[in-house]
Amino acid sequence: MKLLTPGTEIDGFILDECLHRGSMAQIYRVNYAQASRDPGFPLVMKIPRMAEGDGAENIVSFEVELQIHPALAGPHVPRFVAAGDLMRLPYIVMEYIAGETLQHWLDNHPRGEMDDITLIGNAMALAAHSLHQQNVCHLDLKPANVLLREDGSAVLLDFGLSSHAHYPDLLAEELRHAVGSPAWIAPEQIVGVRGDVRSDIFAIGVMLYEMATGELPFGAPTTQGGMRQRLWMTPKPPRQLRPDLPTWLQEIILRCLEPEAAQRYPSAAHLAFDLAHPDHVPVTERGELTKGPTVRSQFKRWVKAAGMHYQPSPLPREQLEEVPILMVAVPHQDVSDATLYSLRQAVTRSLGIRPGARLACVTVISPSASNTSQHERSETTVHRKHLSRLKQWAATLNLAGHSASCHVLEAGDVAQALVRYARGNQVTMIILGAATHGLQMQRFVDTVPARVARDAPCTVILVKQQLPFHALAENTPHRSRERDAAG
Repeated sequence: MKLLTPGTEIDGFILDECLHRGSMAQIYRVNYAQASRDPGFPLVMKIPRMAEGDGAENIVSFEVELQIHPALAGPHVPRFVAAGDLMRLPYIVMEYIAGETLQHWLDNHPRGEMDDITLIGNAMALAAHSLHQQNVCHLDLKPANVLLREDGSAVLLDFGLSSHAHYPDLLAEELRHAVGSPAWIAPEQIVGVRGDVRSDIFAIGVMLYEMATGELPFGAPTTQGGMRQRLWMTPKPPRQLRPDLPTWLQEIILRCLEPEAAQRYPSAAHLAFDLAHPDHVPVTERGELTKGPTVRSQFKRWVKAAGMHYQPSPLPREQLEEVPILMVAVPHQDVSDATLYSLRQAVTRSLGIRPGARLACVTVISPSASNTSQHERSETTVHRKHLSRLKQWAATLNLAGHSASCHVLEAGDVAQALVRYARGNQVTMIILGAATHGLQMQRFVDTVPARVARDAPCTVILVKQQLPFHALAENTPHRSRERDAAG
C-alpha cells in the first residue's frame, strides 16, 4: 500500500505526515479542511491495508474496530471522531494522544527499575479494567498497543482483535484459527475462547515479565504448535534471570501467567491493587522460585492441559461483579462496641455472597496524631498502634477464600481520604457506620457518612449501630434494675 501524499483531502480531512506504517495499517496526522469543525484536540487517521495480497484479518479486524471503538469512552482510549465507508475508502479518525508506547520504553529500558515496572503495570491494569467495565476485552495487549502519557496513565490502542459482549464476534465467526499476537496471546485464546477478562491479565503479565527481565516468557513462536505450548509450559522464574527482583513482584507476574485463567487474578482491578500495595501481596512458593520446573512437573502439566475443557466465559461486567473490591471504614476513636460489631456483621454478609471479593480495611487518622516523629511518619508508634488495632479487628472476620489487607491513612479530611482511596483502588462498595469518627448525626451537619455517600464513585452501605441479642438483653433497663436490686 503506497503512502498518501501530504495535503490529500479525504472526506473533509487534510492529511499531514505519516506517523506509522505497519503491516496492518498506516496512521497519518490530519486536520479538518474547515477550521470551524476543529474539535479542540489533535487528530490522526488510521487507514487499514487492504491491497491485493493482504490477509482477510485486515478487513475483519477493521470491521471489528469500526464496531467497537465508537462505543468506548473514558481517559484510557482515544476519542473516536469519524469513519469512512468500508466499500469506498475505509478509515478511522480519532484523537491523537501524545506519549510513547511501551515498546519505545522497553527499547530504552532493557530491564526497568522496580518503581517504574509497578507504576506502568498499575496504569495498564487500570486501563484494562476500564475496558472490561464497558464489556470489552482487548485481546491484543502488547507493548506497541500501550501508550504511556506523561502523567503516568496508560491509553490502550488498536481494538481490531477485541471482543464486545453485546456485538457479534466477527473474528470468531469468520476465522477458524487463533487470532492474536504470538508472544502475548493467552492460552484460552489459542483454543478459541474469546471474551475472558483474564486473557488481558495474561498479556499484562507477559509485559511485566519483559519489563523485569528483558526477555519474553514464552519467546516469540511463529506456529500454532509453538503457541500451544503455553497451555502447559511454565516460564523461567523472573528471579532466575534477575536475582534482585522482589519476591512479591515475581508472585504478581507468575500469577498473571498461570495457564488456567481461574488461577490468575480474577480482575484487572485486583492486579492493580497488588501493584499499588506491594507490602500486602501474600508471597507463596511461586514468588520464592529461583529455578525453572523439572521435566517431571512439566510433563504433569502437559497431561493436565491435554484433558482440560475450556468453557465460554461470562460477560465481562458479570465477571467483575463476582470479584469486587470491598472497603470497610473502621473508626479509630469515639467508637462503640456496637459500631464495631455492626461493621463486622455487614462485612461478613457482603463477603458471604461474593466469594471472589477482596477486602480492604481502612482507618483514617489525623496527620498530627503521627507527628511524634518527623522521620518515617508511616513508621511512627502511633501509626503502628492504629494498624495493630485494625488488624486485630480484621482477625475476627471470616476471610476464608478472600484476600484482605489493612491500611492506615493520614488525612485531615476523613471523608475526602476515604473517597480518594476508593477511587484510586477501584473499590466497588464502601461499608461504614452511619455515625462514625465521633461526628454526631445532627441537623444541618455535613457528616462524614453523608459526604462519602454523596461523593463516592461506588455503592455505599451505611450501617446502623446494633448489638448482638445477648448483649442487648444485658443492657435493657429491666436487667439494670435487677442488678441494682441484687446490689
